[in-house]
Amino acid sequence: MRSTTIFEGEYYHILNRGVHKRPIFNNDQDRYRFLFLITHFQSPFIFTDVGQAVKIFKESLRQHSVLTSNIQEIVQGRRVELTAFTLMPNHFHLIVKEMKTGGIATFMQRLQNGYTKYFNIKNEMNGHLFQGPYRLVHIKDNEQLLYTSAYIHRNCRELKEWKDREAEYPWSSYQDYIKQNRWKKLLSNKVIMDQFTSPQEYQKWVESSGAKEDFLEKVEDID
Repeated sequence: MRSTTIFEGEYYHILNRGVHKRPIFNNDQDRYRFLFLITHFQSPFIFTDVGQAVKIFKESLRQHSVLTSNIQEIVQGRRVELTAFTLMPNHFHLIVKEMKTGGIATFMQRLQNGYTKYFNIKNEMNGHLFQGPYRLVHIKDNEQLLYTSAYIHRNCRELKEWKDREAEYPWSSYQDYIKQNRWKKLLSNKVIMDQFTSPQEYQKWVESSGAKEDFLEKVEDID
């Protein structure tokens, strides 16, 4: 049983990885699919053809702006609010806010089940994709919120080809903080960005925070 109690209006750091640390993304098509799910499954809105919706979504991202016609409906009915994310080869990190009771549980069930089904069909597999229940960390105060955002946005430093190039990593919300927000209202970064005078100030803070190096020393309540 999960020991962390989820409260409306509170922020949580969510993470999970592939079973036996195996990759959960084989290519960009997989990553686009997952990005669509984390941004568009914030509400109970039902997509009758997810594949076609993802195709439109992918094309719009090439123009650096989501063009889906369902943004307003998603925002008005969302159960969770997405604040930050990063996708790594065998794991992912999210910061989300619980907007309605049971929102995170519903969101994560829909996200992981939907992506697992897609991944297994595509790769002619069956069984579990993720190593188990997602891990959940209650973000208890503003300092931890800021620190966790920095940790998430520095995560791609684990990848040799992206070290010191975090701002260019396409599978993270970092560029949506320091450049243009590709997701419009589907990514709610104001709670963090309103604390900095400019995107450049946030970028400087992230790059000097050392969050990646000592994260496990600061966060001790991962389920």
